[in-house]
Amino acid sequence: GFKALFGHKNVVPAIGGTGAGGTVLNDVYNGNPPGATISQFPGFDAMTAANSLGYVASMQEHGVPVTYAYISDSHDAHSGQSSLCPGFSPPSSNCAYGPGEDGYVKALKAQDDAFAAFFARLAADGINPSNTVFNFSSEENDHFAGTLNPIPAGCDGVSVRCTYDHTVATSSRPGQIGEVAINGKSLLASQKANTTPFYLRNDSAPNFWVNGNPPQTSATVRQLERDVARLSITNPYAGTSEPVVERMADRTEMDILHMVTADPARTPTFTAFAKAADYVNASDCPRPAPPGTPVCSNPQFAWIHGDFQPEITTTWLGMVGPGIKAAGTDSTTFTDHTDIRPTVLALAGLRDDYRSDGRVITEILRGDAVPQALRVHGPQVEQMGALYKQLNAAVGQFGLDTLAVSTPALTSGTSANDSVYANLEARLRALGGFRDQVALRMSEDLNGGAFDGRPIDENELRSLVAQAQALLAQVHAMARAVAPGYR
Repeated sequence: GFKALFGHKNVVPAIGGTGAGGTVLNDVYNGNPPGATISQFPGFDAMTAANSLGYVASMQEHGVPVTYAYISDSHDAHSGQSSLCPGFSPPSSNCAYGPGEDGYVKALKAQDDAFAAFFARLAADGINPSNTVFNFSSEENDHFAGTLNPIPAGCDGVSVRCTYDHTVATSSRPGQIGEVAINGKSLLASQKANTTPFYLRNDSAPNFWVNGNPPQTSATVRQLERDVARLSITNPYAGTSEPVVERMADRTEMDILHMVTADPARTPTFTAFAKAADYVNASDCPRPAPPGTPVCSNPQFAWIHGDFQPEITTTWLGMVGPGIKAAGTDSTTFTDHTDIRPTVLALAGLRDDYRSDGRVITEILRGDAVPQALRVHGPQVEQMGALYKQLNAAVGQFGLDTLAVSTPALTSGTSANDSVYANLEARLRALGGFRDQVALRMSEDLNGGAFDGRPIDENELRSLVAQAQALLAQVHAMARAVAPGYR
């Protein structure tokens, strides 16, 4: 078996810790300037670039060959930073930064400096892209939620810093910054008189667990889905009425999107996907909004992404190192996070003892770095790999199209006639089942070629490519037929 160390106090003494018990670690600047140290695991809010990259550098320098790290976003006030929210009760000092705001500009500069120190430190250790694979990716993309009217007008954040009014905004009280916070439970009661007991997981794609875990076809669940779909708000910035929900998925669609767990109690009854600037929760707006206010802008959070919109479905991955092409930006190859691990393993000559849901991204590899078996019928293998991602990735074309079909299914019907729902759900189940069969065969072939040295039969390639293309065309046509305005 393997031995492992867990926790800051156990790990840090093994990677160069100093001080009492050896549990103080230098950040990425390695003691220059003095005093820049980490005395405990920094945790989510303190995962600055200097702290996270300091951990990585120390591990690399002490013989840990594969390291991962997370860096907190730069647009929120984290440990050691402050951005006051005026009038909050209780007081809050963690308002988000707006574009060009002083704290944001300083956070970006701190990240740049930390990365420069990180690469220089590793280079001095002989660790560089000639012998080490580096990969960088975003957890998610965000956009600024607020008005683009900073103070003063024309500020650019460089020569002139920008400031924003961090007031909580409601339909009658202006503000400039913050995601749109919505009390979904309150709106259901006030707009639809629906007080069905359920648990709501706060999110831009809120999950609903109906008490008692009734089947998704029950009258209670179906009416709750219809009512959630028809909620509306007055946008606190624009002052106009707009729907809250843009997409919906019950367990049929969530299964297609890989959102179903092995434990039925953990799987939501359904999920609603809100507009890209909205965050749905089960509580009213923070003070100083008047008590009981269900909709406002919340300046504590001002960067948000939605959950099926292009900004979250189009993030980025950067890789450099032995075996990787120096090809610049590739905006045509669709991948997701599941592809990073098999690609790194293939480059390192390693393998997992299980089949990955991802694939080796052969498009970014030099020819001699592509696993030998995947070079056989190389163009067709890459075509199948691309189709596999569109079929199986949650935000691939199949997932986006079926989500578009699921939405009118869940919003349709009445307690007396739910035939549209029944018909569309049956079709989605059939399509999802066939997708699973085709995607599994593709995955087995791609993993077998990458890690077992098993070339993919040319007839198998042709068959799977044809089946995938036909399935994608079928579900896209279905989405256009049943979802108004879908293209």
